[in-house]
Amino acid sequence: MTLPAVILVGGQGTRLRPLTDRTRKDMLPIVDRPLLAYTFEHLARHGVERAIVSCGYLPDQIQSVFGTRHDGLDLAYAIEDEPLGTGGAIGFAGRELEGSFFALNGDSLREADLSEMVEFHRTTGAKATILLTPVADPSRYGLVRTAADGRVETFLEKPRPEEIDTDLINAGLYVLEPEVLELVAPGRAVSIEREVFPKLAAEGSVYGVALPGYWLDVGTPDSYLQAHRDVLERIFQTEVGDALGSDFTLIDPTATISPSAKLVPPVYVGPNATVGERARLGSLAVLGEGATLAAGCVVENAVVGEGTSIGAGTRVVGSLVGEGVDLGAACELSGLAVVGPGAVVGEGNVLDHGLRIGAGQRIPDEALRFS
Repeated sequence: MTLPAVILVGGQGTRLRPLTDRTRKDMLPIVDRPLLAYTFEHLARHGVERAIVSCGYLPDQIQSVFGTRHDGLDLAYAIEDEPLGTGGAIGFAGRELEGSFFALNGDSLREADLSEMVEFHRTTGAKATILLTPVADPSRYGLVRTAADGRVETFLEKPRPEEIDTDLINAGLYVLEPEVLELVAPGRAVSIEREVFPKLAAEGSVYGVALPGYWLDVGTPDSYLQAHRDVLERIFQTEVGDALGSDFTLIDPTATISPSAKLVPPVYVGPNATVGERARLGSLAVLGEGATLAAGCVVENAVVGEGTSIGAGTRVVGSLVGEGVDLGAACELSGLAVVGPGAVVGEGNVLDHGLRIGAGQRIPDEALRFS
């Protein structure tokens, strides 16, 4: 019998603005599908058959795309009237579950073996088991200190350099027993990380296990761009990566590619997209559905969103362009510049150093010279 899952999808994604000005964070595309689809794919791959999506912000964006069944998962929705925090949201969505269940954040990418995690949970007799993952810079996260048998001893939020004695952090995926929810008062905001887990640690009933496999918290423009790269390079194993094939190139049959254009793998070209004369796309580039590159464009290590038009001779390198953008000719985007959905950027603008153009914003010709 497989465990059900409660998926937490906060959705606002403030650090990813302006890309999230109109779209929930977990519904932003990663190559050819929403970020949340990769969580569904991971759960289904490990035999999960039922998931409850706990959300409040713009729930229709999820329901209209995924409905009540996706990728072998039966989906239900628990829609909060007001934010309840991680613990409150798990309680709100999972109160009726009778046995062990997964709870996880829907805005991370991961590969951990869930069967192995459940086996560890059963062996220890824990009320809660936390998936742990090593990171290069633990100071940005909360550390989880464990005993040799995996029992969590302490949690340490935002440690100072001298306090760092482990590189293991909470990866946002848990196996929980129903009695954990007894610590979550209904109808009020509760943090499972700051309120529930410390109580369980004090009684010795929460464990942590580090399992191999990819993990990425997709929360900033940098990590959002990295997610695309990791899918394209198959660092993160996905259905999309498999479809790229041995030449790391995936071109939808309805796309139009000029004979004089150059595609440098890994590269993805979406349905009805157009790559114009002498344009160069790649490496590590994504061109969304219906997007157009005019003559002589260069798009490298970058994402161009659905329905966006890139003017002649424009260069987009190491940057993100949202959906429905009109980016004029002879522009230069680099240094993780971000253009929000529906923006209109005139000719000859230079965007660099992480500059962000808001959703729907209009920039006149040659108005910006951040270089």
